[in-house]
Amino acid sequence: MPPAKPMPILPRLRAGETLAGMQSFSASPVFVEAMGHAGLDFVVVDMEHCPTGLETLTQLVRTCDASGLVPLTRVPELDPPTIGRCLDLGVAGIVLPHATPARCRAALEASLYAPEGRRGACPVVRAAGYLPPDWDAHARAANDEVLVIPLVEDASALDTIDDIFAIDGIDVVFLGPFDLSISLGLRGADFRHPRMAAILADVVAVARRHGKFVMTTVGATIDNAYAAALIDAGARMLSFSADVAVFMAACRRAVGVRDECVRAARATNS
Repeated sequence: MPPAKPMPILPRLRAGETLAGMQSFSASPVFVEAMGHAGLDFVVVDMEHCPTGLETLTQLVRTCDASGLVPLTRVPELDPPTIGRCLDLGVAGIVLPHATPARCRAALEASLYAPEGRRGACPVVRAAGYLPPDWDAHARAANDEVLVIPLVEDASALDTIDDIFAIDGIDVVFLGPFDLSISLGLRGADFRHPRMAAILADVVAVARRHGKFVMTTVGATIDNAYAAALIDAGARMLSFSADVAVFMAACRRAVGVRDECVRAARATNS
């Protein structure tokens, strides 16, 4: 039998929960395992900006299963065979860069078994338990549970946000502030910037009208007040940046503590 999986994301969102996760840029099973033991809900394994391959992804998904995390992966491109292979390994869904309505529909087609989609069917894969006793039941459950999360990171995507949310099977949209701010000419701005805040409010309003959900990024410094503001604004899935960025921020704080202690010691001894 397949390993026990953590509770899927969508029923928890529909039950009113707010979920927290992180992106894995390090591809470290240790970091992913720590995320699960810390109580995070999901991890997004990055394959777009990182050299993470399918064999490594397999080990990270196994780590998620063992530590209670829901595994998602950001695919490097809209490539149906790659999407199918990631799902065959047991990821719960994909994050699709550079969302447009057409790309969302193509990603859904690649993620769903027939008759809803064109995902390649093979029973001898990890996600199916290597040989499910009832293929039709497995395929139906897989289609019901898979998440396709479009990443809205281009200014042009904002013009089609209603069309994206209207697509059956798109239940969560990831609003990515870093690339979006650059696309808007607001380099580095987050949702504390008035224009970015207005965009978040508009996207949340569209999501609510369709009965769907918004995901976004908090940042590596884990700013409690900012995270609370995002939740108040209606974000229901929070990604606390990438593991490497969080570790780097912690290291910089450690260096700052050292430097402050050295300055204090010198002042005392002078």
